[in-house]
Amino acid sequence: MLTQPSNIAPKQSRSAELLERFRTVRAATMHFCSPLSPEDMMVQSSPEASPVKWHLAHTSWFFETFILSEFVANYQPFDPNFHWLFNSYYRSLGEMPEKKLRASFSRPPLDQILSYRRHVDAAIERLLSHMPEDESQRRIVLGLEHEQQHLELAATDIKHAFFTNPLHPAYRPANPSLRPSENIAPPLNWLSFTPGTSARPGIVGIGTSPDPTDIYAFAFDNETPRHPIYLAPFQLASRPVMCAEYLAFIEDNGYSRPELWLSEGWDTLQAEGWQAPLYWVRDPATPAGWSIFTLQGFRPLGEISETPVCHLSFFEADAFARWSGNRLPTEFEWEFVASGVASGSGSPSGSGSPSTAGSPYAAGSPSTAGSPSTAGSPSIAGSPSIAGSPYAAGLAAGFSPLNNPSQTEGFSPGASHLRGNFMESGHLHPQVGSATAPTPQQLFGDVWEWTQSPYTGYPGYKPLPGALGEYNGKFMSSQIVLRGGSCVTPETHIRATYRNFFSPSTRWQFSGLRLARDGA
Repeated sequence: MLTQPSNIAPKQSRSAELLERFRTVRAATMHFCSPLSPEDMMVQSSPEASPVKWHLAHTSWFFETFILSEFVANYQPFDPNFHWLFNSYYRSLGEMPEKKLRASFSRPPLDQILSYRRHVDAAIERLLSHMPEDESQRRIVLGLEHEQQHLELAATDIKHAFFTNPLHPAYRPANPSLRPSENIAPPLNWLSFTPGTSARPGIVGIGTSPDPTDIYAFAFDNETPRHPIYLAPFQLASRPVMCAEYLAFIEDNGYSRPELWLSEGWDTLQAEGWQAPLYWVRDPATPAGWSIFTLQGFRPLGEISETPVCHLSFFEADAFARWSGNRLPTEFEWEFVASGVASGSGSPSGSGSPSTAGSPYAAGSPSTAGSPSTAGSPSIAGSPSIAGSPYAAGLAAGFSPLNNPSQTEGFSPGASHLRGNFMESGHLHPQVGSATAPTPQQLFGDVWEWTQSPYTGYPGYKPLPGALGEYNGKFMSSQIVLRGGSCVTPETHIRATYRNFFSPSTRWQFSGLRLARDGA
């Protein structure tokens, strides 16, 4: 009687897990698109955004280009023209249309793009059913992370598209069952950290080095390798800055005081006419004088004044930090703290006992007195529930994010997830922190947090070989790092070592800030 080698069954099981994850991630993209019309999916409201229809095609192009065309013998592309039409920025693969012209792609029509997705889905499923070679599975894992990035981009792009529409339509009407109970944000306290150990004060590990033998372990190349750095004692705010606090900056003429701004930031403010965060509109009919556009339409500032402020550029975040007498954290300070939260330890090794004394508005710094009343503001008690969420099935698949910063975790059924307000919560907007949650809170989800760190490669960084090396490395110039994910980031996509990056003037992402200062 013939028996299979002992390693065949585990490989089949892992391939089946990967196939289920593939189906889940691809279905989440389509579910997000369900409220949108074909006309909605054609809009490109700014050169940096893309039409949703393009996102649907490009994510399929990624699987077809980097997996099916390379690992399936005699694979027949859905349409040879798609190879260049839906290329984003991979110059080594040939030319591509100019990004700002993507809204002109009325052809191919949406139904053909959906057929393209089905064609690619079926081909990937056939590939996974035949125990493909390891490298093809690594590429599929990368492709799923890429798809989740574009799901978030689809959310931010359609929000901008609806805001620029004179009718200001909502992506989805507000769901009363998802509105948090009335609450106000917890006090903003300072947590003190003294990194390192007595034997090696200040020396900590940053980044990750995935196990090369585990084809399912994942981190983007820009998160690698894990390496030591020196961190001086520092303090980090217990929560992000909220809208009411940012309003105080506006009312203190923060947008007309050049001494608060970096030179390039002030020039950008002048050129663009910034007076408030993106999506804030003056509204004399509301008590606070402002309304904010959300994916559920406009909401008075008073309703969400206790939620983290979002859609800030790096320049605005930096100016607010200066105004408050503080600074933005470095990405390494942020990761040092977040690694303890992600691992479940509550605080990083060597951090000591966090101090919660004081306020970011120290003596002599501007205060938030006179800010609009926050009574009646919504809150989120604890972590958002996903019961009944359209994405709950995806979470049940058990594909966990990184929990240990020194080692990338593969997907294993039953593993824990990071807790926070992610896309799966259904809120699609930052929520109020919990007065009972441990601090620091809201490190993951709600808003991407600007750091003061430029986006560069770590010591020993090596991009992926071939065209995939263009994924991250070539953008390591004139970009700033953001950390932590947002309210439209898929939960299984984020981890403590994840490095997002945008140009410092970017505002259409769900980007906010958390304050830091020197000394323990």
